[in-house]
Amino acid sequence: MTDLSALRQEYARAGLSEQDLAPTWHEQLGRWVVDARPVREFNAMVVSTVSPEGRPSSRNVLLKGFDERGLVFFTNLGSRKATQGLEQQWVSLCLPWIDLERQVCVEGTVSQVSREESAEYWATRPRGSQLGAWASRQSAPVTRAALEQQMAAAEERFPSDVPLPEFWGGLRVEPVSVEFWQGRRSRLHDRLRYRLAGERWEVERLSP
Repeated sequence: MTDLSALRQEYARAGLSEQDLAPTWHEQLGRWVVDARPVREFNAMVVSTVSPEGRPSSRNVLLKGFDERGLVFFTNLGSRKATQGLEQQWVSLCLPWIDLERQVCVEGTVSQVSREESAEYWATRPRGSQLGAWASRQSAPVTRAALEQQMAAAEERFPSDVPLPEFWGGLRVEPVSVEFWQGRRSRLHDRLRYRLAGERWEVERLSP
């Protein structure tokens, strides 16, 4: 076994107090997103879902927008993350900003965004990404040669504009819990969580 037990990193960049927090979770996330912009792929987040048998799976996706309604990412709707999320309803998200000694952890329910919202985002994607969406049956087994052939077929099929596929779109995670985690010395981290209690949000501090 590779021994990593001696690795240590003291967290001392900043603290997070209740007085520091914005009135809402999405305003606070907006503040931290601004701080995180120098970080490479600062909008990368881990999405975790579970199968009907209770087997969890996690992967990185890119956060493409958020507001008071929730956090949005886009994917093939036949992918494992989409099918598991929509079937089981619940997902968790984690934005890991290691360089800032921060992370944001979200729990919530997932639903599809409107076709109009998906089309609006689709129009901003590079042509190669659009063709790749048509070429890939995401999460299905494939050889590299077959994938390249499917991409070539998509390029031939769509010589100009690439339409939005029926099987592709956005998912919105509507939070019931949003935790803002700031690393502190001696592992006494600050963990402040916005938690939906009935129809209103409460803020509580969690033990590290």
